[in-house]
Amino acid sequence: MPPEESPTAPLPPGQRARGDFPRFGLTQFANRFPAETARINLQLEGEVAESVTIGEELRELARVELTADFHCVTTWTTRGLRWSGFRFADFHERLVLPRARPAASAQFVILRGQDGARTSLPLADLLAPDVLLADRLHGEPLSLAHGAPLRLVAPAHYGYKNAKHLSRVAFWSDDRHFRPSAFRFMDHPRARVAFEERGRYFPGWFLRLLYRPLVGPTIRLFARRLEERRRSGAG
Repeated sequence: MPPEESPTAPLPPGQRARGDFPRFGLTQFANRFPAETARINLQLEGEVAESVTIGEELRELARVELTADFHCVTTWTTRGLRWSGFRFADFHERLVLPRARPAASAQFVILRGQDGARTSLPLADLLAPDVLLADRLHGEPLSLAHGAPLRLVAPAHYGYKNAKHLSRVAFWSDDRHFRPSAFRFMDHPRARVAFEERGRYFPGWFLRLLYRPLVGPTIRLFARRLEERRRSGAG
């Protein structure tokens, strides 16, 4: 597996370290929660020979542990998160190819969460050895705040590519079926942290200035909605 990231390694351009790992996302998802947090129910669809639902058989794959930093596109970073799960590459080889049988041209992948959030990545990026379908964080099952029961972990990409509450994975030949959750300028096709690909059309340094003032209010909003849900007895 890839070497663990050093907590003393320099932060990527424009990032600031946090001591916590807040629940975060686009504000329209602050009050959206998954219906199922314990059981994996992952639908494979798109240009496939057969639509398939993957459940507990995912846990038959080799388990992988990964320590990595999480970089939110809005400029905050949480360092040294310890994830556990299954390599997307193993999932693709052992479950997707033999069961769903996607078209050879289906190299564009759309990922959707139970909360309705959508993101995408090229299949080639998802097959990197450090990309996981994670079900545990710091030795514990994923919490409601951080993507239960299953989420994507792609450390080389900004957080909005790391889909939470993962429920659908669709394989397509192009992006015609993809509608981003945010404005299109906020959604880069790859969103690689090392290249500061925060979004489209505008340079990364400009989007830093746009996003940074939103961090505090967004964290407070997501925390408030989560606490309201807990008080209601729903989570």
